[in-house]
Amino acid sequence: MASRLFLQIPCAAKRFLTFNPVLRAAQCTMGTLKGIPTDDEQATGLERRALQAFKKGQDPYSILKPKEYAGTKEDPHIVPCIGTKRLVGCVCEEDNTAIVWFWVHEGNPQRCPSCGSYYKLIHTQLPQ
Repeated sequence: MASRLFLQIPCAAKRFLTFNPVLRAAQCTMGTLKGIPTDDEQATGLERRALQAFKKGQDPYSILKPKEYAGTKEDPHIVPCIGTKRLVGCVCEEDNTAIVWFWVHEGNPQRCPSCGSYYKLIHTQLPQ
């Protein structure tokens, strides 16, 4: 029934489609909006901060894989922290399913109670 109405009054139908904001918004395609936005264009909040820091060559939230250390007393694993102590989990063997949890305090390097690897807490600041 409605299709007959639009066939009989083509000018009214064109006017209705042009001035209706809902139908006009539905007509927009990705070609008219310059394509799909990139991660940088649509990121907000902490994700945006992290992406901007990555462009500067920083890793403020320790997202990337940490640098490998020997784990000896002279070259301990570095644990970044904003406080004076941090809970650390050590997977002592590669195929081990259990995690050994212990506290690392600021100061001298401390050993894992199970495997003997050394960890040292380094005080860092929160990113701006």
